[in-house]
Amino acid sequence: MKNNLVTAGGKIQCPRCTAHSSRTGKQCGRPALKVSKTQKCQYHGGSGSGPKTAEGKARIAAVHRVHGQETKAARAERSAASAKLSQLEDAMHVLGMTSAVRSRGRKALGYVPLKTVADVKRMVIDDFLHRNRGSVERQEN
Repeated sequence: MKNNLVTAGGKIQCPRCTAHSSRTGKQCGRPALKVSKTQKCQYHGGSGSGPKTAEGKARIAAVHRVHGQETKAARAERSAASAKLSQLEDAMHVLGMTSAVRSRGRKALGYVPLKTVADVKRMVIDDFLHRNRGSVERQEN
């Protein structure tokens, strides 16, 4: 069992992954990662398991937020808008306003298909009440 790998014609020496195959019993031939405490390659768990504390998870989330556009709130808002658009498309087909083919692909989270005129009426009333509820709360304050 070798502990070091010699690569680039003997110019580079690095530690070897210490994982063994359960089928053949031979040692992995890849170089271990520098950050690995157990001398494992990236395929055998050398890259770690990530942050465990709330502060660590928040720090990673802040680092991976690019331009502030891909937050959970932004994704939820975009998904709700996409579901609303699909419902409007259903309403147009139910009311006979279009004969175009429907958009393909999976529907957004929260999408409820509209199949009857009663469903369209309920959607319009719910949308009207939802929009006016915010304005009534603003007037009270």
